[in-house]
Amino acid sequence: MSAVEADPGRTGSRTQPTGLLAGPGNVTGGKSTAWWGMVLLIFTEATFFAILLTTYWYIRFSHGPVWPPDGIEKPSLFLISIMTPILLLSSAPMHWAETGIKKGRTGRLKVGLFVTFAMGATFLIMQGFEYHDLVKEFTPRTDVYGTLFFTITGFHGLHVLIGLLMNMWIQYYAWRGRFTAERYTHVEVVAMYWHFVDAVWVFILASLYLAPHF
Repeated sequence: MSAVEADPGRTGSRTQPTGLLAGPGNVTGGKSTAWWGMVLLIFTEATFFAILLTTYWYIRFSHGPVWPPDGIEKPSLFLISIMTPILLLSSAPMHWAETGIKKGRTGRLKVGLFVTFAMGATFLIMQGFEYHDLVKEFTPRTDVYGTLFFTITGFHGLHVLIGLLMNMWIQYYAWRGRFTAERYTHVEVVAMYWHFVDAVWVFILASLYLAPHF
């Protein structure tokens, strides 16, 4: 099929994408449906996290000066002090990968995605170790604090996992040469999602981990 097809209603011709540029993910100027879909998803998920954190703060201030309740120790900051910079800094290689493919540098895309994946996976593994220690003291069924703590951090962990799966998906196509300087929408929307997941963690860190120590 030719890349240029005649337009019977006009004089001249029009250019239509073929090969790698055809199909979803093609950048033709303006924002794609996938981009706006990700914006809507981020807005929806941000609203849900806002509701969870607002509920947490409401119950905390309704409970009284002692928090966490029921003799539960304040959350340890040791693992978190390692996990947090790993997750937040993972936005840097993701941004590097995204800007790289926009310039047609597929090598930057591959390396950036891999480093982001490794950092995100490290965060998730460390969260597993944190949960292993926490359940020795309290569980989601212990009290409202336990329910909210595990719900909020677990929901965020699920988002990290989804981000890793999305990362693997675009890595697969990156190695197959599906992304170019003209075709990078999928990379762009996954990067948006990953930056959102990182940003949400800042609010969780401040609310659930740092605030009880003040």
